[in-house]
Amino acid sequence: MPSESSQLPFLRADAASPAPHERRLSQLPLTVLVGLTGVGKSTALAALTAADAGVRVLPDRREVTDAVMILPLAGAAVRDREERFRLTAQYRQAHPGGMAQALGSLLADTGHWGQTPVFDGLRGLDEVRFAAQSFPAWRFVALGAPDTVRVRRLLGRADAFDQVGGAQGGTTLRESLADLKGAAEVFTPQELDALAELPAQGFAPDDVLAKVKIVVSERRNYDPVAAEAFLRTLPPARALVLDTVALDPAGVARAVRTWTTGAV
Repeated sequence: MPSESSQLPFLRADAASPAPHERRLSQLPLTVLVGLTGVGKSTALAALTAADAGVRVLPDRREVTDAVMILPLAGAAVRDREERFRLTAQYRQAHPGGMAQALGSLLADTGHWGQTPVFDGLRGLDEVRFAAQSFPAWRFVALGAPDTVRVRRLLGRADAFDQVGGAQGGTTLRESLADLKGAAEVFTPQELDALAELPAQGFAPDDVLAKVKIVVSERRNYDPVAAEAFLRTLPPARALVLDTVALDPAGVARAVRTWTTGAV
């Protein structure tokens, strides 16, 4: 459980007697983005906040993960994605709701965050189902994109956080991709062939392999297809599923604003 020293601004661990200006996030009508790395959550969120200055965005998944899961388990900051996946999986063994359970345990200063904040985001069926069943005021926007698109987006965004250790493999990139544990369950042979050709477009082979490893590791822990299928069973006022290949960030923002207005 996070404490006031967890450095999440205007958020603290749940308490028996919240202050008058505090509300449990589990009770507020949050709008929660759902999706894996590279589906376009950050760019869509930027478009949404640019279109509506009143949108208040909670600290993101990475910050909550650091404060609630990583630091208590590791005792220090961890940047390697594979190690973070291992630690968050360890957290989920004791807290099956994962990030949803962690987020719902926090108190928010509504003077800062307002009554209808946005959170980026949840991943996978277990988190989404726990959140939907435990927190009936929450609403969900699922953003999806094919795994090959996610790899390309990760290559293009140059986020220093997107790194993994042990990216060495076989003598060629294609062999390294084939040797990557779990890659065959995520990508078809034809998709792996196409990923192996990305260096011809200016991407470093080690970088391609590292980004593919992120996508494979994430898919090993979270199933976006199952999460979206579950969300489609909820009433339309609670869940919106969008394709970020068919829609650009501005289109996603428009769809979310229209849905939010209608869902209120």
